[in-house]
Amino acid sequence: MNYIAVFCGASMGNSPIYQEATVALGKWIAEKHDGLVYGGGKVGLMGVLADQVLASGAEVIGVIPEALKNREIAHERLTELHIVANMHERKAQMIASANVYIAMPGGPGTLEEITEVISWGRIGEHTNPCILYNVNGYYDLLGKLYDKMVEDGFLTPADRDKILISESLDEIDQFIASYVPPMIRTYK
Repeated sequence: MNYIAVFCGASMGNSPIYQEATVALGKWIAEKHDGLVYGGGKVGLMGVLADQVLASGAEVIGVIPEALKNREIAHERLTELHIVANMHERKAQMIASANVYIAMPGGPGTLEEITEVISWGRIGEHTNPCILYNVNGYYDLLGKLYDKMVEDGFLTPADRDKILISESLDEIDQFIASYVPPMIRTYK
């Protein structure tokens, strides 16, 4: 059983495609008999995802900072809800509680969270797959930036191959099943 940390927003986005993809992701997590680790809120895509995973009968663990408990409206029906002191503790607990990391489309916070886990994987802080769920081509430009990093010598091709950007849950499933962690980055 995997625990999948999903980084997503307290907003819905401006197209129903994001909510539809969130529901599909929630069903997919539950169908695989995996558990969800997420930001603990009941609003926006966070709430849609948690509600879908719970409705499908799977475990949901929320992690929310005290300061956001009321603004993001902490979800009261979770399997577990952990209230932490700040955003740093939230990310650390989510990362430690999961063995797969997926980013839904979201804002700067979502981007920061998945970027941190990608970076931490490169230096050996974890050995888990990092995935950007590319709903509606949302992460296409970021994929081009990662490719530019390879082109300009700031990211190895091997490390780039460890970052999946995909809109296909089947491809995401295959990536997780066949994932081999990157070599720990060394410096010369």
